[in-house]
Amino acid sequence: MLIATKFFGEIDLEEDKIIEFPQGIMGFEGVHKYTLLYDIEEGEQPLVSWLQCIEEPGLAIPVMNPLYIKEDYNPVIEDSLLTSFGVMNDDNTLVLVTVTVPADATKMTVNLKAPFIINTDTCIGCQIIVENNDYPVKYNVYDAVQNMKGEK
Repeated sequence: MLIATKFFGEIDLEEDKIIEFPQGIMGFEGVHKYTLLYDIEEGEQPLVSWLQCIEEPGLAIPVMNPLYIKEDYNPVIEDSLLTSFGVMNDDNTLVLVTVTVPADATKMTVNLKAPFIINTDTCIGCQIIVENNDYPVKYNVYDAVQNMKGEK
């Protein structure tokens, strides 16, 4: 299936790479089909990926694994929010957070309060608000990386 994208041009996407968000995502409740795109060489691990909307080519959200910048990230999620996604475990659960990249890269943040949770077996996901009060909407990536470097 050919899809148009804002940053990657037209790409050929396999049907099994489509992620369904039945309730949409915050601010975009009317669109439900996305895929993950990244611009890396074969075998490399992407730091930042793009949650690309299939239905709206201009909608692409930068996302990343929160463990890259907060190694102890462990959001509290009400189990009932994920029951319709199939059996979830450590092997098939993908957690991503949105990345905001301003002109000054030292002010780059991630939203730890509203992660995307995706069952990679069923390709069904949702965006939720975590119950933990210690996860901010704007967590500074630069400061976190500097702290991690200082600890090593």
